[in-house]
Amino acid sequence: MAAPKAPVLDGTGKKAKDLTLDESVFGADVKPHLVHEAVRAEQNANRSATHGVKSRGLVAGGRSKPWRQKGTGRARAGTTRAPNWTGGGVAFAVRSSFVGKVNRKERKAAFRAALSAHADEGTFAVLANDSFDEPSTKDAAAVVEAWGKQTPLIVVAQQEQEAIAKSFRNLQGVHVVTPSEVEISALVWARSLLVSEGALELVQGRAS
Repeated sequence: MAAPKAPVLDGTGKKAKDLTLDESVFGADVKPHLVHEAVRAEQNANRSATHGVKSRGLVAGGRSKPWRQKGTGRARAGTTRAPNWTGGGVAFAVRSSFVGKVNRKERKAAFRAALSAHADEGTFAVLANDSFDEPSTKDAAAVVEAWGKQTPLIVVAQQEQEAIAKSFRNLQGVHVVTPSEVEISALVWARSLLVSEGALELVQGRAS
């Protein structure tokens, strides 16, 4: 099986050459169940988990007995925050928790699968480092149009590649991230993926 390749685009969006990609990263088997679990874990980690009710230990007040133990003719009570009291806590209170654990090996396998899917479908390209000397949204739009792939588009650039980031970040349907910010859920959501030459090695490093 031939090693996967991707076009290297210049500042006008035209293919300057073909680049051979790391087969262990971009030629990996796509395992949908691993990708699904990794995406669920990322989405759960981003949830605020603000839903919940208070147990009797979390409700304010009720520190002293409302009346003495004997002699009142009423049932004994130790606190006004018991579940059977109005304004009391909830019995067996449910607290929100959306944590989904995916181990490192599975997460990297899912990351490779998401990258390989783009390489297989021809929706992955590399942007030459010298394509943008200064920010230009007009030139970035020309690159996207010349490449001819669908949006949403993920553009991955290094932190110091401000010209590339500033050029693409104002385009509709385009999301710019650094190599450390690339998420599996974003790769699955995106219709196409564009990575700068400088960021490509870092992205491959995360997947290996």
